[in-house]
Amino acid sequence: MRKAGSGGLVYSTDSGRMCPACRQPMAACTCKQASPAVPAGDGKVRVSRETKGRGGKAVTLVRGLSLDAAALADLGKQLRTLCGTGGTVKEGVIELQGDHVARTMERLKASGWAVVRAGG
Repeated sequence: MRKAGSGGLVYSTDSGRMCPACRQPMAACTCKQASPAVPAGDGKVRVSRETKGRGGKAVTLVRGLSLDAAALADLGKQLRTLCGTGGTVKEGVIELQGDHVARTMERLKASGWAVVRAGG
């Protein structure tokens, strides 16, 4: 069953794709302007390796970057290219497929970030 508030116009031949939150055309979306502020951290970037919930596959996580969404996506792209691997940016965390902690830490230190290794 559908909830009453979750439905609505998704695509219009008049203006193209519509934003599901503000119901405006994507080009005139007001949600992007009111994006949440970047969370303030302690100034340290934490790089860790994790396998939990991924079927035993190692993933390198980069947390604590105080960047907006566009800059974080750009840095994620640079790190994926450097490591020659896939990955994504989810909820302010850069995920790189594979164990690339050392290489990622070197790159972030060269960029001027205060980097620490998190986890074991």
